[in-house]
Amino acid sequence: MHVATGALIGVPVGIALLLLAALTGLLAITVVLAAICLVAFVACVDVGTSLHRARFAAFLDVRLQRTRREAVTKDKGWTAVLAVRLREPATLRQIGYHLLILLLGPVSAALVLSAWVAGVALTLFAVLRLLSGGTAVVHPAALVALGLVALLAAPWVARGLAGLDVALARALLQRSARDVLAEKVESLVESRAGLREAADSERRRIERDLHDGTQQQLTSLALNLGIARQTLPDLSDPARAAIVAAHEDAKAALADLRNLVRGLHPAVLDERGLDAALAGVCARSPVPVALTVDVDVRPSAGIEAVAYFVVSESLTNIAKHARATRVEVSVRRTGGSLSIQVVDDGVGGAGERDGSGLRGLRQRVASVDGALVLDSPAGGGTSIRVELPCE
Repeated sequence: MHVATGALIGVPVGIALLLLAALTGLLAITVVLAAICLVAFVACVDVGTSLHRARFAAFLDVRLQRTRREAVTKDKGWTAVLAVRLREPATLRQIGYHLLILLLGPVSAALVLSAWVAGVALTLFAVLRLLSGGTAVVHPAALVALGLVALLAAPWVARGLAGLDVALARALLQRSARDVLAEKVESLVESRAGLREAADSERRRIERDLHDGTQQQLTSLALNLGIARQTLPDLSDPARAAIVAAHEDAKAALADLRNLVRGLHPAVLDERGLDAALAGVCARSPVPVALTVDVDVRPSAGIEAVAYFVVSESLTNIAKHARATRVEVSVRRTGGSLSIQVVDDGVGGAGERDGSGLRGLRQRVASVDGALVLDSPAGGGTSIRVELPCE
């Protein structure tokens, strides 16, 4: 039944595709009629594919995975959707299967039917000759043997042809290894983007909690200790020394906390953008910084956070290790990328050793599919260039 239904489905679908393709070529002068023929052609491919998938599931219990379709936004119009459907590999493979079955389907059905008919006919003919008592060129026993061989071979012929059909269908009607790989890549990209967004949201939450909670408590503590230091003159020397030490420790802890909060995710980055946030970082740098920011359209929040981290971490490394007297920071958006360049006149020789800030910098840039180029010859200063993709 599987082979027979393959011919019953394959022949009409294949003929319809050939006729629609010919009509499209003949009506190419009239764009509207040609487009209607193409729409019918694609619909015929989809209907034929669905029927063949149902045939495999019904007779052989073979479930063919649906092919992957390219994503096309609806605002591009039906012509764009039609163009994508006609050129995508899945559609081309399905068309190839329908054309193959147009030829193989009738041949397979004829072979299976011939095997059954030949077996039954030879056996009946031999029996009739024996009953009539007539003579024959071929002995009736030989005819019976040939008939039985044909009957025994018929199921194997059907299975072989069905197996060939299954192999063709799995190669042409279901998603290929490339489609599966593409889906896995897309899934990994989406999951990575989700993790990155979750991490950024968590950093913002921690920054808000520290800014609104712990930082306010430390500020109040430092203020109260400062008031006590100024308004309690009758304290003993040990008590005054303890208050002074506590006051200084509170101010130092408050400064460290502010630096930590800025490093997590500064509020000014969300409120006023990259220009204002980087201006604050450069103003706090112990090394003089010349900042240039040319970003006419703001990138996404994730890209802005990475750009801020790149500049902040670079300036921190320069202040600790470079012995530089001047730094130039340039941030520009050109087309679909955000370019960041940090150049100092220090001693150079920077490397990405284990535990190095530059290693973490490169990992942070790679998390958004960016690229980092480091140029740091010994004695020649350090140049860091980063390219970040913008949506």
